[in-house]
Parts: sequence; structure tokens; C-alpha cells
Amino acid sequence: MAIGATIHTFTVQLSDVDRGVYDELSIRVARHPSETDAYMLTRVLAYCLEYEEGIDFSEGISATDEPAVLVRDLTGALVAWIEVGAPDAARLHTGSMKAARTAVYTHRDPEKVAAPWAGKRIHRADEVLLHSFDPGFVERMAGHIERRSTATLTRTEGRIYLELNGVSDETDFHTRPAA
Repeated sequence: MAIGATIHTFTVQLSDVDRGVYDELSIRVARHPSETDAYMLTRVLAYCLEYEEGIDFSEGISATDEPAVLVRDLTGALVAWIEVGAPDAARLHTGSMKAARTAVYTHRDPEKVAAPWAGKRIHRADEVLLHSFDPGFVERMAGHIERRSTATLTRTEGRIYLELNGVSDETDFHTRPAA
């Protein structure tokens, strides 16, 4: 018998000062059995830091033709393709062709994530952004995830402050182009 996804619920007080986005989010995340806590938290952080009308999670690891997080406009057109982890260059190329904006969020070493992209064909590679956090930040905070979690997430002046189920930590928010 196959093990199904586990549903996690996050209630997030979002204060993204850098983008002028302030909201209380109720996020339901289906965690695939093969998904690590760090990967799931990175998906949640990507969702929050990209939050805008029309944002949604794809079907996750099992979705081969969609990113982890996507944004659609009111007509259903794809506006943003947001990958999580370490996607290959072909996925970034596809995403950049399909959406006006493409980004990657990773909890891994960004240099190691980007290295396989060198010399590969990625549409508008200079516009694809790779976002990362200080080493160990996501892993430390992922250890505090519960099935029902409450969080306060603040981004200001390129710094992220996260309180998750009563535990606080902070990190610089690193951004670089994929190319």
C-alpha cells in the first residue's frame, strides 16, 4: 500500500516590507512521503515571499509539467514559474518560456545548485533569479514544523526574520541571476 501525502497547515503573519505585502495567510501543504522537512519549508517560504493574487502550489513532486509554486492571472495565464530545490536547466528553460517571471528558491548551496546550469540553454537566463538563505537556516527551522504550525515571517532590507511555533531565527536573503 502506498503512503499518501501528509497535510500540513501553516498560519502565517506575513510582513514583506521590501515588497509592501502584509497579510495573514492560511496555507495547506500536501507533503509527499519522499519530501524532506527542509524542502517543504522552502516551498512555504517561496510561497510567502512570492505571495500575490493567483499564487498556488502545484501538485508537488508528482507534477512534472509545473513548478512547485506558480502564479496565474485572472484569465488563468501563467505569470510566474517558481521552482524549489535544485531544478535542472531544462525545467528553467521551460518555465522561462511559459511565464513572464521565473525564480528558484533553494535551501542548498546556491553555487552548487547553479553550477549544472552553466553553458546550458535557459531562455532569458539573466532574468531567472536564484534565491537562497544562509547555510543551515532552513534546516534549523524545519525541525520545528508541526502538522499545524504558526509563523511570523518578516522581510525587510534583504533580511528575513522567521518565528515558527515559538522558535525564532533570521537570515540574509540572497538573490542572484541564474546566468
